[in-house]
Amino acid sequence: MCGIVGIVSSQPVNQLIYDALGLLQHRGQDSTGIATCEGSTLHMFKARGQVREAYRTRDMRTLMGSMGLGHVRYATRGVATRDEEAQPFYVNAPYGIVLVHNGNLTNTRELTDALFRTDRRHINTSSDTELLVNVFAHELQQEVSGLDLDADQVFNAVSRVHERVEGSYAAIALIAGHGLLAFRDPFGIRPLILGVRREDGEQDEWVVASESLVLEAGGYEIVRDIAPGEAVFIAMNGEIATRQCAPNPVLIPCSFEYVYLARPDSIMNGISVYDARLRLGDRLADTVAKHAPLGDIDVVMPIPDSSRPAAMQVAQKLGIEYREGFYKNRYVGRTFIMPGQAERQRSVRQKLNALSTEFKGKNVLIVDDSIVRGTTSKEIVDMARQAGANSVTFTSAAPPVRYPHVYGINMPSRQELIAHGRKIPEIAELLGADHMIFQEVDDMEQAILEGSNVTSLEMSCFTGDYVTGTVTDEYLAWVEANQAS
Repeated sequence: MCGIVGIVSSQPVNQLIYDALGLLQHRGQDSTGIATCEGSTLHMFKARGQVREAYRTRDMRTLMGSMGLGHVRYATRGVATRDEEAQPFYVNAPYGIVLVHNGNLTNTRELTDALFRTDRRHINTSSDTELLVNVFAHELQQEVSGLDLDADQVFNAVSRVHERVEGSYAAIALIAGHGLLAFRDPFGIRPLILGVRREDGEQDEWVVASESLVLEAGGYEIVRDIAPGEAVFIAMNGEIATRQCAPNPVLIPCSFEYVYLARPDSIMNGISVYDARLRLGDRLADTVAKHAPLGDIDVVMPIPDSSRPAAMQVAQKLGIEYREGFYKNRYVGRTFIMPGQAERQRSVRQKLNALSTEFKGKNVLIVDDSIVRGTTSKEIVDMARQAGANSVTFTSAAPPVRYPHVYGINMPSRQELIAHGRKIPEIAELLGADHMIFQEVDDMEQAILEGSNVTSLEMSCFTGDYVTGTVTDEYLAWVEANQAS
């Protein structure tokens, strides 16, 4: 999971991209980067850390041009602490290309070998984004024969990228002196949204971003989601061209976007994230009513912030008082997406504090959006006990996470997942909770899809079914052996 944005304007875009990355900060906190195009010259700056601390005035002054892109990184491939693996990635031929990518490629071994043996391209990091930009650059090089470049040539190259690359990828690229390209994998696993701002007497200004909130905050009109397998090419003068570049595209977006990753004020694939979380709460309430002794529950409490909509619905539907028992320190990052288990564990109590007046002597039902490793959940149960809770029923608005996620979320190992190979009472015991209740898989799917035109979701971490059809047991074993959490 990362956050990406690209803008084509008639004005300088450096500040616009910086502001957009601030809105996407929840999608990645490891590093950030911006690239701009001034005529045929590319400018780039990238650094570790969050947006507000990475850029200085002197850095922004170097990022001149009316076309650009930006990235916030949450490492799922490579090493989070290596500066050279921050995005964007650059190749100088053909034309000069800079690319950012949200997702995770699942045939990196085969691509690395082919790029070396056949394409004769050097890869300098373990980042799959560097693989992606080199595959695209090679295919574009094969397509062009002179100095001129048109949209059809770009789209032909993207079509061959789809043939070679497996996994999930929403990508944005700058082609120096020509335009901005955005494309999405044939399953549409990771989100990408197109917007426009029409100015009287001026060229249309275009934006593509991971989430719709970027468009709304920037005053852009939401045009639509970029379709699975589709490519969009926006010339520097604002002219836009689109083409479906995959033979059999099908929309199967990631369910975890709606459960946790996306901001609630975003709309993705026509589905409001906030409304989906409310419906997750409605469904969870029905399950709680079946399995918990409701007469013994005094209050319902969320783990701020992403579980709040579900918790409100649970309380309303069950007729139980809703209270805020945990106070969140907003200057600590999201613990789930911090690199390394030790760092996540240290950050939990810096991030949350329990208000003893809300817990003392009460039977508490706690609602979280999901439980992955159990690090945060166990600390939260301990905090509730220490604050004086009489009993703790812990609930998850998502089903148990039992399988690795290989499409852009950092869950590489089954052994680190608290639900893998365990029954629910065993999970409750490990967390120290009196009762443990999870959302049902079917209920999660129906809650997210209700009222939309989307027919299915990518739910591999809950079900073990990988939608691309190319994820084998051998690959999962390789990921576990070679990728740190």
